[in-house]
Amino acid sequence: MADLKMTNLAKSFGPVDVLKDINLDIKTGELIVFVGPSGCGKSTLLRMVAGLEKITGGTLEIDGVVVNDVPPSQRGIAMVFQSYALYPHMTVRDNMSFALKIAKKTKAEINAAVEKAARILQLEEYLDRLPKALSGGQRQRVAIGRSIVRDPKVYLFDEPLSNLDASLRVATRIEIAQLKESMPESTMIYVTHDQVEAMTLASRIVVLADKGIAQVGSPLELYERPRNEFVAQFIGSPAMNLWRGKVAQTGAQTRVVLDGGGEVLADIPTTPEDAGLAVSVGVRPEDMRPADGTPLFSGTVDYTELLGEVTQVYFNVDKAGNGIIAKLPGIVHNLRGNELRLSADPAKVHLFANGLSLLYR
Repeated sequence: MADLKMTNLAKSFGPVDVLKDINLDIKTGELIVFVGPSGCGKSTLLRMVAGLEKITGGTLEIDGVVVNDVPPSQRGIAMVFQSYALYPHMTVRDNMSFALKIAKKTKAEINAAVEKAARILQLEEYLDRLPKALSGGQRQRVAIGRSIVRDPKVYLFDEPLSNLDASLRVATRIEIAQLKESMPESTMIYVTHDQVEAMTLASRIVVLADKGIAQVGSPLELYERPRNEFVAQFIGSPAMNLWRGKVAQTGAQTRVVLDGGGEVLADIPTTPEDAGLAVSVGVRPEDMRPADGTPLFSGTVDYTELLGEVTQVYFNVDKAGNGIIAKLPGIVHNLRGNELRLSADPAKVHLFANGLSLLYR
């Protein structure tokens, strides 16, 4: 299908910079997911690729051709929006074929393209129905089918599942994953605020923050080796716990003494020059465990959530709902008001200095 290359891409609205210095190479067949906090510019970046937002600076190339000033209709792009935007008076077949009719394709070409897309999306039995006779998930599949029939170079998805309820989101997410497997040469860019979608669908995830790219990597790379505190806390739910401390012992395994008491070992190498270095210690809630020796953390349980497969335990919760969180396996009763001592496997401990991971020094 198509490679994309963004070089120093920038977007501003008047004097306000929204995105700057975006450098990203997307290879044919990848499914790239843009994630980030609200207002970080992920949908704006997608719309710049589509040609719906003017590029302020830098270049965007599709298959080696700079397309900054190329109209959307000539970029070989198909976009699936958050809303289905189906024509209510048209059948599924007519909705899917409308763009091809406008392009003056032959009837045989149109029928072949629609039948192929319907087969891929399992919509064959719904082709003669109106949108009102379909479920939300089926309508979104029709919207995707409307893109497939155009055989674009690049597929763009702008939060396509956000209007669906929880069960339909799961089902449609699986369908999109299966669709990608059936179209291995298709290049797709997907915007979402849902971390589960990002972690399960993406070849690579692009985390946007502070008008630029915070990190690019595979889902597990971002989860296991975040480059900075922002990515560490943004990827994963609940967010990674952080404590402040100082390096007390250096070497292949580093010992950190925490400012509020407690200590922890981390399988992260440090040098003698790092002795006394102020660091942030990060541990994911799912990596917390009851302490055998000196704890990383001890505190009184404020609140618990019995979720079945895990018990979510909250400590030091403030008025904004922030605090330390641990996920204990299974169902654990009668924890509220009791003191727990917790630690973590040294292989699961992250260390950051000045916001950056020590793994990437």
